[in-house]
Amino acid sequence: MPPILNGKRVLLGVSGGIAAYKSVALASRLTQANAQVDVIMTASAMKFVAPVTFQAITQRPVVHDIFESWHDAGRLRIGHVALAQAADLFIVAPATAHTLARLALGMADDMLSITALSYKGPMLLAPAMETRMWQHPATQEHVARLRGWGVDFVGPAQGRLASGEYGEGRMAEPEEIFEVACKVLGRGGPLEGVRVVITAGGTREPIDPVRFVGNHSTGKMGVALARAARDLGAEVVLVHAPLAVHPPGGVERVSVQTAQEMFEAVMRLLPETDVLIGAAAVADYRPVSSETTKIKKMPGQQIIRLERTPDILAAVGEMRGPERRHPRLVVGFAAETDNWEQNALEKLERKNLDLIVLNDVTAPDSGFAVDTNRVTLFERSGNREDWPLMTKEEVAQAIMQRVVARLGRLDWKKR
Repeated sequence: MPPILNGKRVLLGVSGGIAAYKSVALASRLTQANAQVDVIMTASAMKFVAPVTFQAITQRPVVHDIFESWHDAGRLRIGHVALAQAADLFIVAPATAHTLARLALGMADDMLSITALSYKGPMLLAPAMETRMWQHPATQEHVARLRGWGVDFVGPAQGRLASGEYGEGRMAEPEEIFEVACKVLGRGGPLEGVRVVITAGGTREPIDPVRFVGNHSTGKMGVALARAARDLGAEVVLVHAPLAVHPPGGVERVSVQTAQEMFEAVMRLLPETDVLIGAAAVADYRPVSSETTKIKKMPGQQIIRLERTPDILAAVGEMRGPERRHPRLVVGFAAETDNWEQNALEKLERKNLDLIVLNDVTAPDSGFAVDTNRVTLFERSGNREDWPLMTKEEVAQAIMQRVVARLGRLDWKKR
């Protein structure tokens, strides 16, 4: 499965606000994802950023003149109509108060607004303005109207504004806009209506206020799985211990620290879960007691007594029973250092899983704190697949395609 933006045509509308400089980074991120990006700038936007900046990044002409013709595949076409018909997604960032008003009122007096009026696909707006402008009843009425038409919003965020004040109105960061754009494009995908719960990261079991029992997990695999599921249209809940990477946008996040907290979170979510993927590195043991003050250094040995933590997937497997009912699909991971296949198959059976992903964490190019994995997939049916070395994003996409197949959604056709 290629990345969701691969080959897509994206319109990026840039209106006149100081946050326009952030849109340069957004255009770059979209282009790096192999999207074809056409930038439409308002006259005031060009006061903040020169069109040549976007043109250099996207390798596409910047559009700003309503009377300007547009060449496509050697043909001369009417600019706004051609752009609107060809686009898969329309993003406006920043979307100023003035631009929101014009879009909500259906005005068509510049290239951005007239193209928006001609466009019928998904639209994502990233508002940016001073706090009082954002909170004004007129702006909120325009936002409500646009939402009612099915337009998506990302932000605004709290932060320092161009006025020097701190408040709501700051444009969302480019990476967040990018992530939400992926979610918007993924709607109607093969996992539409499917709730996927994914655990990620390494749990931390406190010894005292400054020390814990933990592991080397970064959470990269779980985050990649959440992104891949989201891009297929799933409703994703990411239950995560501390992560070394940013979690994806467009997913629900439940932050935990310990194995017990992760267990309780998963059990709370379980009744509404269709697919559970246990990618977290959950500590098998925790201190019997955790000190409330820092343990001081003393001569001799310091003995810490440990006890077992709850086994999340085993508990879920027991609840599913021999029929392996709800959740419809449970996927586990086996991070092993020896007896790889034997240990993975034992976990597959003991925890009543449908699939298990085996990973040799002793290999330098596979396992914790690297961007690649070389895994073997075992299914309850006895099927085994050895996958070549891939990035964790590619592994995640391949796993989610297997989930699609197991749920019987291969005949899905995107609307």
